[in-house]
Amino acid sequence: MMIKICGITNRDDATAAVEAGASAIGFNFYRDSPRYISPTGAAMIAEKVPQEVWKVGVFVGEPADTVAKIALEVGLDVAQLHGMSEARGLRIWRALPANARIPQELPEDSEALLIDTPSPDLLGGTGETWDWNRAKGHAWKLIIAGGLDASNVRQAIDSAKPWGVDACSRLEKSPGLKDHDKMRNFIKAARGE
Repeated sequence: MMIKICGITNRDDATAAVEAGASAIGFNFYRDSPRYISPTGAAMIAEKVPQEVWKVGVFVGEPADTVAKIALEVGLDVAQLHGMSEARGLRIWRALPANARIPQELPEDSEALLIDTPSPDLLGGTGETWDWNRAKGHAWKLIIAGGLDASNVRQAIDSAKPWGVDACSRLEKSPGLKDHDKMRNFIKAARGE
């Protein structure tokens, strides 16, 4: 099970996520997000993250050249693309709001599809869940996001049988500041421990 902790904005939270067993950490480069981090700030955190933990950049409506520049500066492994973002030269996870039609096949350039709760104001990080049963029966790598924490991640996994899970706002003390106990409990629950 791939377990991603998203919205990392500081080194302490990154270290705690890694020590708890996260497979990936996410840096949000969308300026309107309360969890926005500059590429320079993300690079300073990323340099201390072990190589086996994937560094994921979250992009909204960015052209491929911008994504490539930030990916190189930060040392990203994956680009998580929302909206009309494009990327080349690294792994791509396409993000889709849960109220959209779930495709039968992934775009050729994509490794996985991340499905998150839609919101008129935020692209993710809402803390709200969605009907995970909608994603049953997929033939590709699915990542479930949206309102996940230790109390419901097993239900999401049992319902949708995803390749991975992604949590952010329900693991926080305040936007951009993680609660380390909540992160540890979420990761344990996702692993069925």
